[in-house]
Amino acid sequence: MRPVVIGAAMAVLMGGAGYGAYALVEGGGRDGGGSSSQADTVKSGPLSPEEVTAAAEQFLTAWQSGQVAEAAAATDDPVAAKAALTSYVKDARVRNLALTPGAPARDSVTFAVKGTVSYEQTTKPLTYDSTLTVVRRAGDGEPRVDWRPSVLHPELREGDKLVTGEAGTPPVKALDRDGGELTTEKYPSLKSVLDSLRDKYGEKAGGEAGVELRVVRGEASKKAELSDTTLLELSEGTPGTVKTTLSPSLQALAETEVAKRKRASVVVVRPSTGEILAAANSSHGFNVAFQGSLAPGSTMKVVTSSMLIEKGLASIDKKHPCPKYFSYGGWKFQNLDKFQIKDGTFRASFAASCNTAFISQAPKLKDDDLTKFAQDYFGLGRNDWKVGVSTFDGAVPVQSDAPMAASLIGQGGVRMNPLNMASVSATVKAGVFHQPYLVSPEVDGRQLATAPRTLSADTLAQLRELMSYTATAGTATEAMAGIDGERGAKTGSAEVDGQKKPNGWFTAYRGDLAAAAVVQAAGHGGSTAGPIVATLLKAG
Repeated sequence: MRPVVIGAAMAVLMGGAGYGAYALVEGGGRDGGGSSSQADTVKSGPLSPEEVTAAAEQFLTAWQSGQVAEAAAATDDPVAAKAALTSYVKDARVRNLALTPGAPARDSVTFAVKGTVSYEQTTKPLTYDSTLTVVRRAGDGEPRVDWRPSVLHPELREGDKLVTGEAGTPPVKALDRDGGELTTEKYPSLKSVLDSLRDKYGEKAGGEAGVELRVVRGEASKKAELSDTTLLELSEGTPGTVKTTLSPSLQALAETEVAKRKRASVVVVRPSTGEILAAANSSHGFNVAFQGSLAPGSTMKVVTSSMLIEKGLASIDKKHPCPKYFSYGGWKFQNLDKFQIKDGTFRASFAASCNTAFISQAPKLKDDDLTKFAQDYFGLGRNDWKVGVSTFDGAVPVQSDAPMAASLIGQGGVRMNPLNMASVSATVKAGVFHQPYLVSPEVDGRQLATAPRTLSADTLAQLRELMSYTATAGTATEAMAGIDGERGAKTGSAEVDGQKKPNGWFTAYRGDLAAAAVVQAAGHGGSTAGPIVATLLKAG
C-alpha cells in the first residue's frame, strides 16, 4: 500500500459527498447503521486485497487528518471508535500524526504511527506499530475496520485508555539481591513484575512522579490484574528504590532458557526462606509464572501422595494397585498408553506416574480432603500470599464424584502456576511451608502467609524418597541426569480441551533450590519443562 497522503481532493471528498455517507453510519452501535437505500445485493465472501486496502486507507486518512467522525464511521463500531479517537487527542495529547500502512496480509494491515506528545512545555516524539483488521459490516457487507482499542495502540484492552500527565505513582528502581538494577533490557520477562512493583511501592519508596504517556487500565484489565503501563516518559521522575530477592545470574539463565521455547514459564525459590530467585516467561505479556491458572497434571501427585501417606492409605514400599483402568463417578480413568503395574508398590506407581494408583483411592476420601490438605500443609488455595507483587496462589476447590477423583492427579478444578509448584517442592525439601516472596516483608511490614500444619517426619521421609527415586529411576531420570546430591523431582502433563498436546510440567529441588516450569501445548513434562528446571538447579 502507498503511504497515506492527505491531499486537497481527498479533503473535499471527506468534507462533501463522502461525509453524508459517514454521518448515516455514525449514530449506530457496533455493526449498526448503513443507508436506508442499501444495495439490493449484500456483499459477502472473502475480502479482496483492494477492499482491505481501501477500507484501511479510508480509516487511516481520516484519523491522520483529525477527522474523528469520519474515521469512526469507517469502522464497524462508530460510537466506540469516536470516543476512543477523541480521547487519543484530548487525554493522550498526541499531535502531528503520520500513519503509514504496509501491505495487507489477508484481512489485516500493520501500520506505523509517528506523532508527538505534548504536555505543558514538554514535547516528545512517539513512534510505534499497530494493526487493524477489516471485516464485512453486518447488513450490507461493506468493508469496515473491525474496531477494538488495540487499533489505537497494541497495549490497549477494552476499557483502557491512553493518558498523558503527571504519573499516577513515582517510578521505582528495582534492584536484584546484589544491588544491581533490574531492567527490561536485561530481563525482558520482568516487565509486568516491574510495573507491579511500581504500583505497590511507588508511593512508599521515596520517589517523585514525572510526566508520562501511560496506559490507564479499565475494570476488565484490573480484574485480570494488569497494571498501568508507561509508554513514554516526557520528563523523568525521581525513582525510589525497591530491593528484590532475585538472583541476577539465575534470572539471566531463566530468561535464556524460556526464550528457547514457546509458552514456557519457570520460577526458582529458596526452600529455607521462600525467597524467589528467578521468574521468567517466554511471552512477555501476561505473567504466567506468577499469575497463571493452569491444571498442573501429575506434579499435583506430590501433594496427593503426602495426603495418602499421612492418612495411612499408601506407604512407599507397600503393594499399591496400578491397573490399566479405574472407574469412579461415571468416568473411566486410564494411564498413559494404558500401562499397568502388576503387584507394584506405591514407589513404583509414583515414579511411573500411574494415574489409576491415585484415582483408586477416591472412594476412601471425603470431597474436601485434598482441599483441606493443600491449604493446611502446603499453603495453597488460601488466597493470602503477600509476595510483593500480584500472584495467583493456587486453587484446589472442593469437588465430588469424578471431578474430585480427577483433582487427585492435578486435573478437574485444580489450578496452579510455576510459583505454586516450585513452592510445593520447596515445602517438601524444607519440611515446612515458607510463603514465597519477591520483596522482603521488612520493607513494608507485611505479614507473610503460613500453613497451620506440618507434615510428619515419616511422611516427609517417604515423600523425599519418592521424589528422589523418580529423579533417578522414574519419569524424571533423563532431565535430572548429572544432578547429584540431595534432589527430588516429579513430572506432569495436563490435558487441555481443544489442545492437541498436553501442557508439560516439572517440579524439583536440589540442595537449597526448588524450581518448577510449565511449557504449554508441548507434550510431556520430562522432555519439555524438565530441561529448564534441571539447567537452573545445576547452575544454582
